[in-house]
Amino acid sequence: MVSVQEAVMRIGAVTGKGLAAVVRENYSRKILYPIVLLVVLANTFNIGSDIGAMAASAQLLLPSIPFAILAVGFAVIILLLEIFLSYRTYVRILKWLAIALFAYIFTAFLVNVPWLDAFKATIIPHIELNKDFIFMIVAIFGTTISPYLFFWQTSNVVEDEIAEHRLAQKGGIPRLTRPYLRRLRIDTVVGMLFSNVTAWFIIVVGAVVLNHAGITNIVTAADAASALVPLVHTFPNAGFLAQLIFAIGVIGIGLMSIPVLAGSSSYAISETFSWREGLFRKFKQAREFYLVIIIGTLVGLLFNFVGLDPIKALVMTAVFNGIVAVPLIFLIARVSSREQVMGDYKSRFWSKLGLWITFVIMAAAAIALLISLF
Repeated sequence: MVSVQEAVMRIGAVTGKGLAAVVRENYSRKILYPIVLLVVLANTFNIGSDIGAMAASAQLLLPSIPFAILAVGFAVIILLLEIFLSYRTYVRILKWLAIALFAYIFTAFLVNVPWLDAFKATIIPHIELNKDFIFMIVAIFGTTISPYLFFWQTSNVVEDEIAEHRLAQKGGIPRLTRPYLRRLRIDTVVGMLFSNVTAWFIIVVGAVVLNHAGITNIVTAADAASALVPLVHTFPNAGFLAQLIFAIGVIGIGLMSIPVLAGSSSYAISETFSWREGLFRKFKQAREFYLVIIIGTLVGLLFNFVGLDPIKALVMTAVFNGIVAVPLIFLIARVSSREQVMGDYKSRFWSKLGLWITFVIMAAAAIALLISLF
């Protein structure tokens, strides 16, 4: 994960362009179009399932408010923030929303986790070569090494360069320094480390709260929250506490991830068709860019009114992301190593090694899953 995100960060910082624009300029559009289409489809389904999960979680705390009103309300709030706030303010809000991830870490210390067993299973994992196991492995890959993050990270770095006056406009020549790239690299490593630690806690909590209790089929947010109640029964208002913890985690992450999903789709489409884009621009300066964000969010919202199961949709989208990420990682590994594109900042040995190992592992998992389905 670190090697991939570091590579896309470097591509954006060095070229001053988003990932789709770089791929468009160095490879055939016949390669770019299907990849962007798949990423946008995955992002849109992800948006829909996230909105549904947020609304269902909020309903645990506000049962008198209909699901539809909560879902529409969240979609409207997210769109207003993404369209009308300045880029700096918006990014600051996204960083603060990351605090919601601590809800899962906090939960791990509330419930009775057998820590020794958890650490042993982390170092020596239990592996089963069957369809269900491979399915979940690909889903975990797709959740942590997601295509939308590739596009977002690349364009986000470019937006930062513009905000810091290192770049006059997208596509220009950035003013780079080694300390600046070192800072970006440290930010990326720390961010990915925090992401993986949080993911580990989520898996541990899921194993203790759900799997250990024999709950393997989650249909609604209430099912997951109710499983927490027996584990926090010693606390006052245990039922409400369980619902509150669950809701904070889901809603906070949704408010953080949906704008990124919609934004990455818009970056990918806008760069593919050479439209003016960027969150640093006002709506009237990049209408197509913001319209893609609006349409993607609204289509995702509509999925919740056609019988979309938000829990199953989240898992299926993760699997889809795990498959789509494979060709993208291949392109990222190639682009980041090309001297014509990256100059003195092309990938070195360790970066190349990390990228190609990631590609081989994810490709093997995706191929194994596809074989198991037939």
